[in-house]
Amino acid sequence: MKAFRTLTGTAAPLMEKGKPMSNVDTDMIIPKQFLKTTTRTGLSKGLFHELKTKADGSENPDFVLNKPQYAKASILIVGENFGCGSSREHAPWALLDQGITCVIAPSFADIFHNNCYKNGILPVRLPVDVCERLAAQAGGANHVFTVDLETQVVTTPDGAQHTFDVDPGRKSNLLEGLDEIGASLTSADEISEFETKRRLMTPWLEPAN
Repeated sequence: MKAFRTLTGTAAPLMEKGKPMSNVDTDMIIPKQFLKTTTRTGLSKGLFHELKTKADGSENPDFVLNKPQYAKASILIVGENFGCGSSREHAPWALLDQGITCVIAPSFADIFHNNCYKNGILPVRLPVDVCERLAAQAGGANHVFTVDLETQVVTTPDGAQHTFDVDPGRKSNLLEGLDEIGASLTSADEISEFETKRRLMTPWLEPAN
């Protein structure tokens, strides 16, 4: 998993009726017809498919990620309860395949929130009014933001800074580029030592020869 430390990049605001879009479920992030693969590449073609395409299958020029200035966005600004619905890991995979490694929202669905950390995406929680201001700025002429995980600060184009909270363990794993398995393997020596002691102390648990 790629380490996340400091990200400076284009922020794309996902809007609805002038405000960051709320209650975006995983089926909207990547519809079910794109779930036929277990590989993590190529999924960006299905990302927000119903939003970025018209009924006739042609590209919707009004969708934010179809606009040239946001084509290489690495930060997504959305509304409350992002990633709700079914627990499909393809959702963070599709975001990653698009190049998005940070999502800023007032709140996230729990399973999606956890899946982000497992796949190297930083989910940043900020208050509703702050997210609205950030989305408005991202929609302007300068939409380059900086997200610093080490200092836990989001810096906007005008220099304003907004601090965010993050679980220390998850922060450490992201900084080191470790998923849960990778984090466990950092204690491989201790695990091996424990298993050796366990076999000596409880030999009756060992399989018979």
